[in-house]
Formats: sequence, structure tokens, C-alpha cells
Amino acid sequence: MTKIYVDADACPVKAEVEKVATRHQIQCLLVCNGGLRPSQNPYVEMVFVPDGPDVADMWIAEHAGRGDVVVTGDIPLAAKTVEAGARTLKHDGEAFTPSNIGNALATRDLMYDLRAADPFRQGGGKPFSKTDRSRFLDALERAVQGAKRDAT
Repeated sequence: MTKIYVDADACPVKAEVEKVATRHQIQCLLVCNGGLRPSQNPYVEMVFVPDGPDVADMWIAEHAGRGDVVVTGDIPLAAKTVEAGARTLKHDGEAFTPSNIGNALATRDLMYDLRAADPFRQGGGKPFSKTDRSRFLDALERAVQGAKRDAT
């Protein structure tokens, strides 16, 4: 059965995920190490993991697989879930796939090195927009429909 796993600690699209999970009547697991208010939605389950680096990521990587959807901005986690066969999306709706995950990992590593070499090269990138939110909703709908096909 298809499930949606959300790396929830810094996820800006939790409400959108909940809306799609409810429409499709599928379980949504919001995985975090605390600080989030539990949802009253029967399709949404909070999974609280212990504090620690990448604990939520490891939990998702151990549970998600073919027929599931994963929502994360963490590229190493995305690499693991793509390898496991899950349909994996960034918060702006961009899909991680077997054909683009290697490039995403390489770019992440390059940017890390550039920031380490130049302490003035900081910044969080562009702000999250209404267009990103809309693109995410459309991509999530397509991913859920595809994951349901994958699960059968």
C-alpha cells in the first residue's frame, strides 16, 4: 500500500501533503525529532525519532520503498529513497530520479566545498514562493498516482 513519507522538521509543504494524502486516502508519515503539533487528520501519523544527526533520514530510508512517495530537501536521503524505488520530491516539486540524483549529489558536494572555502559565500538560496507550492502540489499528485501504480 502506498504511503507518503515526509522529512518534516523543515518541510514547508506539510499542509499540501496532508491535503493530497486525504484526497487519496493514503497514510502520510511526518517524521521528525519533535517540535511539531500532531495532526487530527486520521491519514496523518507523526513519527517522532530521537534527537541526533540524520536520525529522521535514516528512519525514512529504512521504511520507504517501491510504491511510496518521499518528500525531502535532503539530497543524501533522496539518493537512498530513489535507490529503494520510492518516488522522491523536493519541496518545490522537482523530482529526484535515478537519472538526476548523481548530479544532485555532486552539485551538493561542490556547493559545500565552495562555502567552506569562502566563508562569505553563505545564504539560503531563493525564498519559497507560491509558484513553488503550486508546482509541488501538481508534482505530488502525479507522484502519488504513479506510486499507486508501482505498488500494484
